[in-house]
Amino acid sequence: MNDVQKESEKKMEGALHALEDRFTGIRAGRANPNVLNHIEVEYYGVMTPLQQVANVSVPEPRMISIKPYDKSLQKPIMKAIQVSDLGINPTTDGTNVLLVFPQLTEERRKDLVREVKKESEQAKTIVRNIRRDANDALKKAQKASEITEDDQKDGEEKIQKLTDKYIEKIDAAVADKTKELMTV
Repeated sequence: MNDVQKESEKKMEGALHALEDRFTGIRAGRANPNVLNHIEVEYYGVMTPLQQVANVSVPEPRMISIKPYDKSLQKPIMKAIQVSDLGINPTTDGTNVLLVFPQLTEERRKDLVREVKKESEQAKTIVRNIRRDANDALKKAQKASEITEDDQKDGEEKIQKLTDKYIEKIDAAVADKTKELMTV
């Protein structure tokens, strides 16, 4: 029974971390190098994460500077950013690729909040599915006489408390991201 609970908690923690990772990709009007985490650049025929082929820095609150380790990568980096879902047109100063983040409009902020809420609903569904699978495992163990009916009920209560805890953590992450997005 404890194995089911530990495994469930591990999976729920993974769902929370995945959500937080997706939140870093949702920009809030100021430069955050994490928005580049999912961008890959073709480097000698191999798709390579941007952070492995360039130095990424934030010289100003709304600007990201990308300095390729190899100057021939400047055009491929710009192309990768243009085809990504960032919605920012890169410019260059000759050696660096520059991303200037415009101030977000009220409408765009609300769209981003809706996106955050959609992502959180997916994470909550994952957490609930983990709860369902754990409860099924407990029922199966009880039917196979591996645990008692009382152990099953106790296990289901613990899994429910765990589910409630992670739903609260997801809600807190949504509240934080919403506040960040709506702050001008």
